[in-house]
Amino acid sequence: MAVQFGTGGWRAVIGDGFTKENIRLLAQGLVNKMKSEDVAEKGIVMGYDRRFLSKEAMQWAAEVFAAAHIKAYLINKSSPTPLVMFYVMKHEFPYGLMVTASHNPAIYNGIKVFTAGGRDADEMQTKDLEAYISDILPEQVESMDYETGKRAGYIEEIYPLNEYIDNIIAAVDMDAVRSAGLRVVLDPMYGVSETALKTILMTARCEVATIHDRHDTLFGGKLPAPSAATLHSLQNYVVEKKFDIGIATDGDADRIGVVDDKGRFLHPNDILVLLYYYLVKFRGWRGPVVRNIATTHMLDRVAEKFGEKCYEVPVGFKYVSAKMRETGAIIGGESSGGLTVHGHINGKDGIYAAALLVEMLAVTGRKLSEIMEDIHAECGKIHMEERDYHFTREKKAEIFKILMEEKRLPDLPEEIEHVSYLDGSKVYFKNGGWVIARFSGTEPLLRIFCEMPELSDARRICKIYEEFLGL
Repeated sequence: MAVQFGTGGWRAVIGDGFTKENIRLLAQGLVNKMKSEDVAEKGIVMGYDRRFLSKEAMQWAAEVFAAAHIKAYLINKSSPTPLVMFYVMKHEFPYGLMVTASHNPAIYNGIKVFTAGGRDADEMQTKDLEAYISDILPEQVESMDYETGKRAGYIEEIYPLNEYIDNIIAAVDMDAVRSAGLRVVLDPMYGVSETALKTILMTARCEVATIHDRHDTLFGGKLPAPSAATLHSLQNYVVEKKFDIGIATDGDADRIGVVDDKGRFLHPNDILVLLYYYLVKFRGWRGPVVRNIATTHMLDRVAEKFGEKCYEVPVGFKYVSAKMRETGAIIGGESSGGLTVHGHINGKDGIYAAALLVEMLAVTGRKLSEIMEDIHAECGKIHMEERDYHFTREKKAEIFKILMEEKRLPDLPEEIEHVSYLDGSKVYFKNGGWVIARFSGTEPLLRIFCEMPELSDARRICKIYEEFLGL
């Protein structure tokens, strides 16, 4: 199939799978789906990031909707993914599109599809859309010239960034931030978060500096993913200039990376733990937390401390937001850096998460490193090791057979409590530790995560899996 959806939308290499033909096929498939569901008259909203061909791809898709007489509202400047999700939710659109490949390498682009409520399209929706697409031949796709579509009223350019920013400002304790005099350095990673984040923080009278803010479709030659490997410049800036916090966002600003006051990279797991702890202890919120199957069990410990529950779901933010809706959870997230908070949008938002972290510093009057120490003192400490492995198609089939069909496990040094095959193969140990091996839904990778009371044990178990699977 030309267009296939993973856990984070459709992504493909530019010029290979990501082509004008496939973009138009996807658009026509969604046109047909909207007509069959009788929601075409409500229109669709679209956005794009700073990747190569993103704006053009959005316009190519809009031309297909225009030909079908479905009004397309196009955000006419490169924008964060959360803005599109917010706009779909706020203005009750049945669908939205965002042209982005998120944190994938620069040679990729893609499209994320959002459904009613501004939610990531779930597996049922994407399978349905794939079926519509597979029924279309390229020559059956109709399109209307972009300028003709504008004149006919089927394409309208909008820029609702202020509405999105005001929504975040209303949800954050701006008075506390104003009185704190915080110094914040931003690293948009050549992506789309700078305008929104800078506006929010400067409105709160923070001192703000920015690095890596220019438009660069190659993302400075690095992966536009905020990780320990990509944020060395931000770490150095925080330490040398004595900033309170360094905040990075991925290419489309739905994920966040944080550097603390000592210049240490905070794992996304730590950010989730910090924010959940803050919302319950300092904001006085009550409610459970949701994490995916490869995210820290430290959230379980914090939840237990406050008499709450932690729910586990498969990887894919659609599962997190669905479980939050079902359980009334106050926060949910993933170890890859995506999170959302109750009352905001129904998907990941690195900009809102950043604003909330700055509020946390202002309200508590403590540094990130100190708050993390408080949590460890109250809930103990656990360590995670993460490893990624590339593979051939043949090797993938072999690994899948071992883990998921034969359900074999290596000889492990810890006593096993139980094994889950909800998403990959996850082993839970009686000492509270765990290890998971699963295939990425967005990249051709096998991922192994292990969390144990001691880092040396987590590394040893990863090594055992490597040898067992011949990686």
